[in-house]
Amino acid sequence: MGILGNEKADTAAKSVLCILPFTRMKLPATDTYPRITKLIFDEWQEVWNSCTGNKLHAIRPTVCGYKQKTCLSRRDSVLLNRLRNGHTRLTHSFLLSDDDVPECGTCQCLLTVKHILVECVDLNYVRNKTLCCLFY
Repeated sequence: MGILGNEKADTAAKSVLCILPFTRMKLPATDTYPRITKLIFDEWQEVWNSCTGNKLHAIRPTVCGYKQKTCLSRRDSVLLNRLRNGHTRLTHSFLLSDDDVPECGTCQCLLTVKHILVECVDLNYVRNKTLCCLFY
């Protein structure tokens, strides 16, 4: 309010409403479903992006479009999801047993799935050997 350019734009927009005929059209509700779905997913994505410190955001940056792999067994699907989110018995059993947080014996850092599979220098040989076996 009170901004000259905005007031002129509002007046011009309202004047067009008086000139153009207004007709009511009936639309089937199904025509609005895609738009409503997009609005819901956009809102959800905005909330998902605004969550600070969300480690799952790195795994799944978008909220829609996820399809469960049907070729995997239930057990394999559970194992894969646990590896993706970093929750395994090795790395999180201390939460249930009052033990200390596990540390890597070599690096003296927090023991995580990412550290085991990617970062630990002591496990480079095992990783390289496993990769060679997979591709040759």
